[in-house]
Amino acid sequence: MRETIFTKNAPAPIGPYSQGVRAGNTWYFSGQIALNPNTGHMVEGGVEAQAKQVMDNIKALLDAAGLDFSHIVKSTIFLKSMDDFPKVNAIYGEYFPKDAYPARETVEVSRLPKDALVEISVTCVK
Repeated sequence: MRETIFTKNAPAPIGPYSQGVRAGNTWYFSGQIALNPNTGHMVEGGVEAQAKQVMDNIKALLDAAGLDFSHIVKSTIFLKSMDDFPKVNAIYGEYFPKDAYPARETVEVSRLPKDALVEISVTCVK
């Protein structure tokens, strides 16, 4: 069974992809950057502000699917600069129950859509 997830509370896709897709009991959410879902513009304020918006966008997608952060089993963080790792890591960690951290990798990339500083994708199981 396949179901597409869409909510106006998260940024609309900026390309030919879905915000998320459910296949059976697994949800795959597209990478989120720091787009404000109301304006469609990138948030200002550096990597901390962007990381918070990214996590809020992920929360909106989880809410739309009837999930929460404890359902995330895998995440991938893409950073423009690995120097931002401690800042992003601190904000990221605030969103998860302490006993429910997902598996994860973090990689530095040369460029992200809309020149974002951080992008995060997640996979959930319920």
